[in-house]
Amino acid sequence: MLTYFLIILPTLFIAYLLFSYMQELKYKRKPYYKLSEVGWQHYYPDPEARLVHTVAMLGDVGAIATDGTDPVLAMLEAWQLENNANSTVLFLGDNLYPIGLPPEGNRHRKLAVDRLDVLLEHFKVYGGQGIFISGNHDWLKGRKGGYQQMLLQQNYILEHGGENIAYLPENGCPGPVAVQLAEGLLLVVINTQWWVQRGEKPMGKKDGCPYESIDGFYDELSKLLRSNRHQRILIAAHHPLYSNAIHGGKFTVKQHIFPLTAAHKRIYIPLPIFGSIYPFYRQLFGAYEDMAHRKYKKMRKRLLRILHRYSNIIYVAGHDHNLQHFEVQQNHYLVSGSGSKTAFVKKGGKATFTLEQPGFFTLNYYNTGEVWIEAHITAEDNKAGQVVFRKKLESILREQPVS
Repeated sequence: MLTYFLIILPTLFIAYLLFSYMQELKYKRKPYYKLSEVGWQHYYPDPEARLVHTVAMLGDVGAIATDGTDPVLAMLEAWQLENNANSTVLFLGDNLYPIGLPPEGNRHRKLAVDRLDVLLEHFKVYGGQGIFISGNHDWLKGRKGGYQQMLLQQNYILEHGGENIAYLPENGCPGPVAVQLAEGLLLVVINTQWWVQRGEKPMGKKDGCPYESIDGFYDELSKLLRSNRHQRILIAAHHPLYSNAIHGGKFTVKQHIFPLTAAHKRIYIPLPIFGSIYPFYRQLFGAYEDMAHRKYKKMRKRLLRILHRYSNIIYVAGHDHNLQHFEVQQNHYLVSGSGSKTAFVKKGGKATFTLEQPGFFTLNYYNTGEVWIEAHITAEDNKAGQVVFRKKLESILREQPVS
């Protein structure tokens, strides 16, 4: 019996880890499709339908190259040339790594300004609009003093950007801010970083926010969704509500066995069992930016309680550095966070589609009322990239009964 425990069980455990690791390698950077979506290539919008408005949704672009070689920005430029009017570009937060836009004299200042200037350059001859949302890195990685640092970025963008540039919600307020993109298509922007931010954050009329407590936000969001239930609503934020990646508590076998690779990709020191402490902690309790953290969990629970009452919602976020699509209770949840970095995403679960590749989602709204999403990734032989997923977002435009 002792031999069984000392030899056979560890051998089986090691074999399981090796198998899991090989499976991760097999699917790394390859798209996962839910069985019902395997034939997505054969479905297209009605050729008679007219495109009314299109939205490019880029998250976590904060590590872009500034020398003109960035493949995601090249793909965005090609998209903008094709969709110069009646279009919107959403930057879903973490616009600048590692700490947003620091004050003058900080060693990260020059690179941050260079990256912002490159992004703003894309809107000088673009006929559509650009909307920036803040993420945790834009708020000094969620630390104290992040509110003031976020304001530095907001003010720089508004000062150096054109008339077609906005930074929403203004002044770090939670939102919601509504923008009518087209007849029948409403954009709602919320600042999810507000809930998980440490230190000072704005609230009340003294800070330019329209209510005195966070309950006012939920009331405003509920009223906004209820009065616009006849429209298709795109909600844009930084933090996702569903994710098969690290902020959703999903870790690789490699992260359990070689945990120090999180600090540097070349530190391959095996620490089995001990290496699992950190992933398990983040799954159970979470860092400030994880779904498991009590503040994030509370925000997510209350938002979903409101959103699940409707069936016309498309919620898009960044935060996790990959592309994901979920369909839950007739609403659609996107993660479009691979604007400049990529990271592991687990296949399966509630996901319809996942992929660890640089790129972004687009949303296309037609005069027939149809909404289609497409996942675009970079391609070496094509500046415009390639489409690796397409889906018509079916929904019934009505308010769901409260359960």
